[in-house]
Amino acid sequence: MDERLENAKAQMRKGVLEFCILAILENQDLYASDIIKRLKEARLIVVEGTLYPLLTRQKNAGLLTYRWEESSQGPPRKYYTLTDNGKEFLKELRHSWQSLIQAVATFDNNTNNS
Repeated sequence: MDERLENAKAQMRKGVLEFCILAILENQDLYASDIIKRLKEARLIVVEGTLYPLLTRQKNAGLLTYRWEESSQGPPRKYYTLTDNGKEFLKELRHSWQSLIQAVATFDNNTNNS
């Protein structure tokens, strides 16, 4: 596939990754590997080296918090939780996302031909 297309697709995925992480954590606390699994299931392939800096940035921004839980399968695990600020931010992101979809659709000939 064209390298430019692959680059454009990667940039689009990166642009929505923070939104997706918050949405994943909206209804349940998760361990980082579970977040990666959910992203992979949605075909937003992410590696730990990409995820952890995003989680740290979101935590530092007050959108996430975490707690340590003992694990029967090894060392304690860090479970991430959406804060009240994170929930409000996610709500605003959803509104912005819908506006962006509508704006892009005005230029997408395939959408307008229906």
